[in-house]
Amino acid sequence: MTRTARELLEATVGRAAPDPRANRLLPLIARGAARPDTLAALALEQRHVIASDRRAFRHLAERSRGEPAAEAFFTLLTEGEAVAHDRLAAYAALCGADAAREAAYEPLADCQAYPAYVAWLALNAEPADVVLALSANFATWGGYCATIAQALRRHYDFDDEACGFFDFFAEPTPELEQRALTAVQAGLDAGRVSEDAVQRYARLLGAYEARFWHALWELDQRVV
Repeated sequence: MTRTARELLEATVGRAAPDPRANRLLPLIARGAARPDTLAALALEQRHVIASDRRAFRHLAERSRGEPAAEAFFTLLTEGEAVAHDRLAAYAALCGADAAREAAYEPLADCQAYPAYVAWLALNAEPADVVLALSANFATWGGYCATIAQALRRHYDFDDEACGFFDFFAEPTPELEQRALTAVQAGLDAGRVSEDAVQRYARLLGAYEARFWHALWELDQRVV
């Protein structure tokens, strides 16, 4: 029996759920033990991630012309990255990640593996498959952001504006979920969804997400 878009999305999210121990930095931030320089590096890495993802999502929207549901999903993601870019500014400023520090900063390869793979998907993968894989990863990312936003307020005295970047991703997005379901259902109806490909894409996105956090954890552990 053919599965519905919601069933397939829920199954993909379930399979992609990370090992709770995979993110070694998150517990440090949660208890206020991460170093300020690590929080600044998170901001600096995210600047690169946002710029890359925004272009990748725009390209996916362009590739999806003729598939209105997928195009609408990726257009909303593109718009979301613009909001994220603006909200990141207050967090970066409070961390001391100013323009001079950004200019001198060298991105970590493991932190940039995730956006590099998103760019690969934008070039090579079926849009409906990308919708599923990204949606599975967003569930993990949103949970991380909720934990970080809470910790920044509790342990680092960050105000609401400085936490706005993480609040944005932590908040439920019913419109995005509905657009994802519509795009996946259209892909299913057209025979454009490959569950094997989706599982592979989601697995690799999860692995690159874990590398992002592990690289920052290693940075935090270095002796100053």
